[in-house]
Amino acid sequence: MPSRMLIVDDHALLRMAIRSMLTLDGDLEVVGEAGDGEEALALCRQLRPELVLMDVSMPKMCGIEATRAIKAECPKIGVLMLTAHTDHELLLEAVRAGAAGYVLKSVDPDELVGAVRRTLEGESPVDQELVMRLVRSLAEEAGSTDRTAGAPPPLTPREHEVLRHLAGGKTNRRISEDLHVSLSTVKRHIERIVSKLDVSDRTQAAVKAVELGLIDPERTK
Repeated sequence: MPSRMLIVDDHALLRMAIRSMLTLDGDLEVVGEAGDGEEALALCRQLRPELVLMDVSMPKMCGIEATRAIKAECPKIGVLMLTAHTDHELLLEAVRAGAAGYVLKSVDPDELVGAVRRTLEGESPVDQELVMRLVRSLAEEAGSTDRTAGAPPPLTPREHEVLRHLAGGKTNRRISEDLHVSLSTVKRHIERIVSKLDVSDRTQAAVKAVELGLIDPERTK
């Protein structure tokens, strides 16, 4: 079955262009469009897409607020941010809100479809520097406050090891090389980690791992 997508942007022409790019791939299906964050939240409740392509700047409810609301109600729905600029502080806030990563509006169709596919397959399109900044920032916050995220799930020693590499911003291929295991084995471990942590993607797995105290950010370097 095709992966179900929701496009959210306040410019109708851009939504039309993105829809055209995505529907060229038979494995992707656009099930809805929204022009603002409030409409996106309502459609997520109704349609339950697998992935939302979410514009950052919109009226009524911005993309970051909408992402936070969607993840609160529908945590398994992935969110990929659409942005015109690589403002790392803004993107850091988006990942904190629950986004899996981001893609620039200026990319060509192949790059957009590739970013969507990577997100759906667990390879979140977000650079290593951003992940590391997020992990360290969350660790500092967790160190100054009592953790309230609940008891950590039972991960195997290998899953802990994969999680540490994942939180360091490494790709599946790099983890495979570092641990001397197959790429498919790494993917299976990450799928189990994401499931056990009850999140939608690898980026949010790193976020929750820090919140739960499962990893030491200094060991992810």
